[in-house]
Amino acid sequence: MGYRESGKCENRALIYEVPTGKLCGCAKLDSFNWMGHIPMASDYNELAEVRFKNTRKGFYRNVNGLRIKKGDIIAVEASPGHDIGIVSLTGELVLMQMKKYGISPESEDLKKIYRKAKPADVDKWKETIALEHDTMIKSRKIAEKLNLNMKIGDVEYQGDKTKAIFYYIADERVDFRELIKVLADEFKIRIEMKQIGARQEAGRIGGIGSCGRELCCASWMTSFISVTTSAARLQEVSLNPQKLAGQCGKLKCCLNYEVQCYLDAQKGFPDKEIILETDKGPAYHYKSDIYRQIMWYGFEKGEEAVIRLIPVPVERVVEIIELNKQNQKVPDLIEFAEKHSKILPGFHFELPGENLIIPDELNDQTDHQKDNKNKKR
Repeated sequence: MGYRESGKCENRALIYEVPTGKLCGCAKLDSFNWMGHIPMASDYNELAEVRFKNTRKGFYRNVNGLRIKKGDIIAVEASPGHDIGIVSLTGELVLMQMKKYGISPESEDLKKIYRKAKPADVDKWKETIALEHDTMIKSRKIAEKLNLNMKIGDVEYQGDKTKAIFYYIADERVDFRELIKVLADEFKIRIEMKQIGARQEAGRIGGIGSCGRELCCASWMTSFISVTTSAARLQEVSLNPQKLAGQCGKLKCCLNYEVQCYLDAQKGFPDKEIILETDKGPAYHYKSDIYRQIMWYGFEKGEEAVIRLIPVPVERVVEIIELNKQNQKVPDLIEFAEKHSKILPGFHFELPGENLIIPDELNDQTDHQKDNKNKKR
């Protein structure tokens, strides 16, 4: 909701072009009205979803029957005074959004839409936006002087410049009563402190993830479910904290997206701790290709076992486990791999006595690692 007079995008949910009076995109958590083309659905105008800075949204009642549409700048009821926001959704879909968040359309807590914003409202709104960054810097210095263990990450002024919301992050409970008094004296406004988590802060700031797309928390996510390392283990993902952590420093939310699919695919997999008994010795599980239904086993333990892995389909592993329960050992594991080499591109199979199944790329990596070790020595 920033202003653009020379093509520069400010830190607001939507850009307002002063010369043309038009609105353009780059809004966080934007809503798409997929019922907008239905005439009867678009006629509903009693409620509207309104967005403010970054990810803050609210539902308001159109008591005056104004003809509003998505993108209109309006003045809405606030406590106290009024606020300036942008209509993000209208029509029947607003009722569905309210149902999603557990808000009743008949609730008396819903505030009113006063009017479409006048030029004077927009000018004052522009002034408040210009004050936000400097206010945030000053408030950080004040909090530091008071020795408060907190970080003020953002400031949002109300449209009429009578109130400001200070968003902060803190690892523990903070007594900011003295801070509120100092801020009120310094800026001559009403102060509201709102605590947010690391994920909410990342959503407010925005950015590009390691996948190359905009952060999910800044583009569409509204609720944050806890993420654990078990989600990475179920998907056979390397437990590397640097790769698993997002820009917020927490585990990536996308680790939860495919967990259920992996759980369904692993229903037929035997226990990975079971050792397969063969005539050549015990075979130990090292990794699994879940969607291709393949488990990888090696006869040795240690660093060298990594390059002597044999792919065995899950069905064959189950057969071997059943034979082992009957005190029967299989001759070898590689005979099945040789027969099904067509489904394992990139691998070549040596004589059964060698048990070597080495990917070409892995060979290059192993040689490179050995050269590095020799250089260090």
